[in-house]
Amino acid sequence: MSVATEDRTPVDRDLHTEDLPALPQRDSMVPATRWIEAPPEVRDLGRDFGVELVAYIRRIGPYLLWRAGRAAGERARYCAVSADDLAERWRFDLDSDGRGSGVGPDGVRHDRFRDWKVSLKG
Repeated sequence: MSVATEDRTPVDRDLHTEDLPALPQRDSMVPATRWIEAPPEVRDLGRDFGVELVAYIRRIGPYLLWRAGRAAGERARYCAVSADDLAERWRFDLDSDGRGSGVGPDGVRHDRFRDWKVSLKG
């Protein structure tokens, strides 16, 4: 049985950008507070809707994907940060009912999370 990202054991060390794994981790979780170069926007990603934990999900193309909130059934916000330029960031907001919206690096507003993720690949 798969364990939700938020329920995994947090890593016990700080990580630089180049140390973040490319694929999702099944046995641990990297909170944004452990990312040394984390921009404030990532650290505070869910603060306005009461979520303190921001977890690293994976790399998609040149982007590092972070999430505040659970993947399903609750409000969540995703932020993709360019690993090469931490000032380049793209957000996708997801409501508890599964509806969402966000502009991707292709300049298009996406209403489906999957389409937004595809835009991260380039």
